[in-house]
Parts: sequence; structure tokens; C-alpha cells
Amino acid sequence: MSLICNCALTGKSDCGKNTFELRLDTAEATTWKCLDFGYTFNCALERVLLYCKVQTLFAINLSTMHRVGSAGNTNNSSRPRKEKRLTYVVNDSDDTKHCAGINCLALLTTVVPDGSDYLFTGSRDGRLKRWALSEDAATCSATFESHVDWVNDAVLVGDNTLVSCSSDMTLKTWNALSIGTCTRTLRQHSDYVTCLAAGGKNSNIVASGGLGGEVFIWDLEAALAPVSKCSDDESSNGINGSGNSLPLTNLRAISSSNSISVHTTQTQGYVPIAAKGHKDSVYALAMNEGGTILVSGGTEKVVRVWDPRSGSKTLKLKGHADNIRALLLDSTGRYCLSGSSDSMIRLWDIGQQRCVHSYAVHTDSVWALASTPTFSHVYSGGRDFSLYLTDLQTRESCLLCTGEHPIRQLALHDDSIWVASTDSSVHRWPAEGCNPQKIFQRGSSFLAGNLSFSRARVSLEGYTPVPTYKEPTLTIPGTPAIVQHEVLNNKRHVLTKDTSGSVKLWEITKGVVIEDYGKVSFKEKKDELFEMVSIPTWFTVDTRLGSLSVHLDTPQCFSAEMYSADLNIVGKPEDDKVNLARETLKGLLVHWLRKRKQRMGSPASANGELLSGKDIATRSLAHSRIEVDGSSENDAMVYPPFEFSVASPPSIVTEGTHGGPWRKKITDLDGTEDEKDFPWWCLDCVLNNRLPPRENTKCSFYLHPCEGSTVQILTQGKLSAPRILRIHKVINYVIEKMVLDKPVDTLHADNSFAPGLAGSQSQHQAAGDGSFRSGFKPWQKLRPSIEILCNNQASIVS
Repeated sequence: MSLICNCALTGKSDCGKNTFELRLDTAEATTWKCLDFGYTFNCALERVLLYCKVQTLFAINLSTMHRVGSAGNTNNSSRPRKEKRLTYVVNDSDDTKHCAGINCLALLTTVVPDGSDYLFTGSRDGRLKRWALSEDAATCSATFESHVDWVNDAVLVGDNTLVSCSSDMTLKTWNALSIGTCTRTLRQHSDYVTCLAAGGKNSNIVASGGLGGEVFIWDLEAALAPVSKCSDDESSNGINGSGNSLPLTNLRAISSSNSISVHTTQTQGYVPIAAKGHKDSVYALAMNEGGTILVSGGTEKVVRVWDPRSGSKTLKLKGHADNIRALLLDSTGRYCLSGSSDSMIRLWDIGQQRCVHSYAVHTDSVWALASTPTFSHVYSGGRDFSLYLTDLQTRESCLLCTGEHPIRQLALHDDSIWVASTDSSVHRWPAEGCNPQKIFQRGSSFLAGNLSFSRARVSLEGYTPVPTYKEPTLTIPGTPAIVQHEVLNNKRHVLTKDTSGSVKLWEITKGVVIEDYGKVSFKEKKDELFEMVSIPTWFTVDTRLGSLSVHLDTPQCFSAEMYSADLNIVGKPEDDKVNLARETLKGLLVHWLRKRKQRMGSPASANGELLSGKDIATRSLAHSRIEVDGSSENDAMVYPPFEFSVASPPSIVTEGTHGGPWRKKITDLDGTEDEKDFPWWCLDCVLNNRLPPRENTKCSFYLHPCEGSTVQILTQGKLSAPRILRIHKVINYVIEKMVLDKPVDTLHADNSFAPGLAGSQSQHQAAGDGSFRSGFKPWQKLRPSIEILCNNQASIVS
């Protein structure tokens, strides 16, 4: 393949205008980095024009060029990621708010007079929050951060234990009244954990279900009991709040014949029960107060009934025509309510093993159910954005309210009900939970049908229920989730758009918003911010958690460098190269480094929890060849472009050799984390200034006169350029060769350059290394002004 990149370099002087041509002939697509005006020429994709004010006419032919190493795993890459990844999640300036949809609610009421009730919310941003409730306010009093993916459900067990489950395939237990202490991580599921169920306050039993078709039954009193310490080579059941590993639990499986089998691969710790029977995903669980009956439902369209004490199957209830998404049991365990994607609510009598009532209330999937304490009325919400109240005996139903988002979960609180949706805000609506008949007395009720099409037919006939309430009595506001993003060419800025339509510009090496453009066109703003600047892709981004998650993978993340002058780093030589990933890691781990040094100043603990730089070096050498980045000092100084906010610090998501993935704010790292918690390459970079080996990306080229020019050849030898090349070095080289070897009297009195060149040329000279670092040349004293234009964008070099 012959690839041609035509470049015109023009300049004005007494001698007129002349042109340079850059021609590239190579066998494959390659790139040429020119960071002075910030563009990496991809000769396979683009046609680039350069303009420079110089004196004469030449052509630069690049004879060879090495491909720049790929940064980040591309979509069509088949190579698996071998090393552990480090991710940091950029948090919004108001960290007390959720920034993604709310998946679950849990309510903790107090019996102490004047004591606060607490509402717990779990979000798709991977965090749980505790809200202290009053009559007219809800205040965030704690954030529970350890899950690395969506929080899908949460339940309260006993007096103050909060249990959560997540798409990261774990359950976590928390001290509900603490400042966010995770007491244990439980790993048994093979896929996303979608739902939880717990008995009453006097029960310690919790059940968990997931997309793998698994249902596990946990006795938390036994699971949280102290266990003997495992040896280092044994599996871990999770990490506690400080990131230290804990022993793995065992699995006691209930086979289809109800016989108990023990997995011999795990031999220590508590043994949870596996209730086997589901062949597909489990979306809903419910348990009675005594913890004696468990019901489950999912994509199999049946309600399965279990004895949680043994894990044995009792029966299954058929009737729904689609996925079962919500379940409720009364306190005795006799009656069960189910909500389905077939838009129906069904009431089951478990003793009689049949459906006793069907309620066609919704026009779409039913996702959430909550009942009054007497189990006489049910509140239901779902994909149709509507919250209904239905009398289970008379079948009378009314529309309480409608929102703008599908309803995910409900929590009844006295005479109010909390509503969680796919939005990041939570709303409180009047519910008259103690006397729901008051709502029906307002009118606007209808009789629920018993077939799904009956409700749809009523809607088609033009009857639309009127909401009883127009506005919530209280709202816990959230931050709009990011739904669209674009990494800009400079590979430091990311443009985002959130659910409110607001467009913002983020600087990911600092984790802050540097510009809020408001509700403008995302595409137009992206085009407006386009620069002729290109840095190798050294990170990837996703917005699954509603905020920016920046992923760093070795060795690709270390492929991007910039000159300190381009980063506006004061006090550092302008030609020093700065590795963007290395400086970002230093900024992320600066608090960890400081606390680690403080700990190392005191005697190390007996178990040797601190990892020395020598240990890291030994470990890294065993993994791969490494090179020391000699362009930067081996210090802990964090340059301003890489200083992360302390007010809203980012969170690190990563894993080491033990314990699985974990998440913590960078300011919460306490210095005890080591290679069991961090990827070895991160510590090797920060502690030892070592970077993975990189490809030789130097390019070679020749400088020749353009076709038809009478100018002499500047050089007979081959020129070479380093990995990143400031284009002014090429210009300075050309001017130097044009002027320096000529007698001084060839300069005109008006300080313009005389045409023509003289003098011998050296072989294989380096353009951009040390050629232009010596004292001022005669042409430099004249301080010529050189202009570079790239796609009509100008850069002036003096």
C-alpha cells in the first residue's frame, strides 16, 4: 500500500513564498506524532496540510516508520487481558447524591422516642446511602462503598445489619449504623446477584438469587462469626472494610433429590445452603417473618416455594404468562403476592396451592410490590411509571400517582410510601398506610379486572385513571446520570451528556468538570471542541455506573507521553516528556503513598503486611521485562494537571492477588494495601518508577528538494525522530541547515534570510534530540516567526 501525506510549508520573505512537501511511502498504516500542534498523523486515514513560514523548497520523504503501539483493548482485539486492571470512578462534586437509578430501598424504624428513622438506598452507581428521615427532610448520613457494580437489592437483618447484593456477583454485610463499614464479602454466585429476602427482625436468615439460576440461603449469625485464619494460598471469601482477605465459605448444595452434597474444593468456614431447582434466572425472592417459607420467581414464569431451613423444594405455582419480577409473603407465610411482566398481580394461597385472585391493574410489567401491615391492600408499580393501590378483597383500585420513570421498588413508611425508580432521585408520596380506605373515598377508583387484556382494553377505550396525588411530599434529589460521552483528541478531556440534557467537559487527569455548557447540542459542542491534537489512546471509558469510569490496562496505558510545556507544568524543563498514565497513578495514590510512608516510619507489623520497593521489584521482574522511565524523577511530586479533588475524590476499583475486586475512595486508602490488593504493575510504577517495555517508535526520513526546485539537497543522510516530536524541531532543523552554514554576510540588512544554502551535512542526524539545545544561533537572534497551520488551525513558533 502506498500512502501519501501531502504537506505544504509556506513562508514569506523578500524572496517570496516557497513550499515544502511531506511525502510518506510505507507498506502499512502508520502514525506520525507532532505534539506541538497536537496531532498524530494517521496516514492511512487522513490527508494533512502543514504550512510553515520558511525560505526555500524541499520535500521530506519518510523512508521507514515503526507502528505506534496500540493503547487499550480495541473492540476487534482477540488478545485476552492478562494483567489486572485499575479503574477509577470520577465522582460528582456533590458526593452525597446518587448519580444513577435507584434499584432498592430498605427502611429501618426506631422504637426510641424522638429517634430518627433511616432509609437505605442502593443504586446503579454501585453505592448505598443512609438517609436520616424527618418530617420534611432527608439527610445523607453515610455512604456505603465497596461494590464494584450495580447494587441490585438490600435488606435489613436483625437490629443493625444491612445486607446488599450486586451485579459484581457478591453479597456484602454492613454495620447499618456505622459510617459505612463493610463487615464481610460473600462470594458464591456465578452471575449477577439480583435479589434478596430476609425474615423478620428476630431472624438471621437471608436468601439470595441471581441470573445463574442459583438461590443461596445464609445464616448470618454463623456466617459473621469469627473464623480461623486461612493460609495465604487458600481461597478468599471476600475482603473486609480495610481490604484484608477473609476465608471463603463452603457450599452445601441441595440436589434435585434433596440430598446434601458438599463441594470438597472448599473446606473452611461457614456452609450456606443452595436451593437447587431453578433452570434459569431468578428475579424475585420473598420470605415470611419467621424465616420458615421462601418463595422465588424468575424467567420460568412459576413461583417456587422452598423450606429455607433445609433448602428443599415444597411446591411450584403456575399461572403467570411472563417473567415474575416481584414477590411478597404475609407474616404467616400463607398468602403470596406476585407481580409479573405479563402486567398481572396474582394472589396465591400456598396452603391450597392455587391462585385465588388476579388483578389487571397495570398496562405494563409489574416490578415492585408493597403491602399494608395487615396484608389487606397492595401498592404496586412498574414499567408504566404508575403507582396503584388495590384492595385485595374488593378488587377496588386507584391510581396514586404517575412519574417520569419506571418504578423499581417501594417501601411503606407509616402513612407515606417511598418510591425508587430508574432515576437517581427518590420520592415520598402519601399512602395512608394505616387506613388506605381514605384514598378510595376520594373517588377516581376502578374495579381491577382478572385478565390482562381487560386493563389494556379499558385504556384503549379512552378511560384513563386520574392520579390522586400530583406532587410528592418529599424528594431526595440525585445527580443526573451520564448517558453519552466522547473522548476528545487530546486524550485528557471527555465530553459528556446526562439524563437532564446537560453537556459538560471533564478533565479526567484531575477528575473534575472544567466546563458546564448547559443544555446544548452534544454533537455541535463536540465538533466545536475538535482540535488537531492527537495522543495515543491510553485509557478507556464507560458510564455504566452513571459516572465516568476510567480504565487503565498495562502496558497500553503507558503509551501516551506529552512534553511538560504542553501540559503547562511550571518549573520543569519544557522538553521533558511526561507519561500521562504514570502521573495519573501518582495523583490517584498520593494519599496512599503518604500514609504508607507514615506506617513505614514505625516498626512493621509481625505479619509483614507492608510490601517494600525491593519486593515489588522482584515480583515485577518475575512477570515481565521492565524499563525505568528516565525522563521523570523518581519522586512522589504530583504535578498540577494530575491533582485530583479532595472534596469529591475519585474511587479506585481494582483487585490484586487475593480477595477479588474492591472499591474505595482514594482518600480512604490507609496505607496497608499492598500487592494482595493492587495490581503489581501499579505499585511498580508508583514505588519504583518502572514502566513496561515499549516498542521502538522512532521514525526515519530524508529531506529532499521538491520536484522542480533548484535548491540544493539539505542532507545526504537519514534523519530520525523520537517517539514524540515537536514539529518546531523539524522547522528549526530546516532553518538551521539553510542558514547556519552560510557566511553571516548572506543575511540582508533587513534581517531577512538570503536564498541558497552552503556547507556539508552529517549522516543520520537526529532531528529533535539534542540538535537545538545549544546556545543561540544567528537565526535565533533574529527570532523569526514561524506559523504552522494544520487543517486551518494555527500555531505560532518563535
